[in-house]
Amino acid sequence: MYFEEELSKKVIRISESQIPKRLRGSRSIFLRKIARFGINFSGWTIKGEVPDEERIVIIAAPHTSNWDFILAMLAIFGLNIKLRWLGKHSIFKPGFKSIFNWLGGIPVYRDNPSTLIENVVEIVKKEKSIVIAMTPEGTRKKVKRWKTGFLRIAKQTQSKILLISIDAPTKSIGIGKIFNPTGDNEEDLVFIQNYYKSFTGIKPQKS
Repeated sequence: MYFEEELSKKVIRISESQIPKRLRGSRSIFLRKIARFGINFSGWTIKGEVPDEERIVIIAAPHTSNWDFILAMLAIFGLNIKLRWLGKHSIFKPGFKSIFNWLGGIPVYRDNPSTLIENVVEIVKKEKSIVIAMTPEGTRKKVKRWKTGFLRIAKQTQSKILLISIDAPTKSIGIGKIFNPTGDNEEDLVFIQNYYKSFTGIKPQKS
């Protein structure tokens, strides 16, 4: 069985009720309200609820636009989820590095992926409950084959994999299903990429 029971797709007002207590952050009420206003004003909705699991690796796709990052930050702050995310090291420039670190960012050096996995494993070990998020494409460009780093990270940290979709036509962020890896990374990758084919990114030509 690839998927656990599908989560609710009911659209509700953005709130902490979509996040289990042990995975909630400690952001101020002011920041949470600003983020929720931003999501509501943009016309986007967030469907579903994050399952109550101790460790979760989130993959969000399709990633086609810089706007994805803004939507993600609004969602993270609005839901008040305790989350760390992976981003390419080039965005962690002087002047921005401290901001991205505060936002929960972890730089990815693509020339040394093994070090990244080791760093993430160490971060997870320090936290009793944690969510790690990433984009499996590794780029905003259209790619045929996604990277398997998220599968390796999930295995080494004994985390559940949560599939989150970005669907521009419906302006919705979908908190989807828990995926249970089979141990065959290639087979799992094909299955997951097929799952995301029903969603269209902000820039559809890159989906």
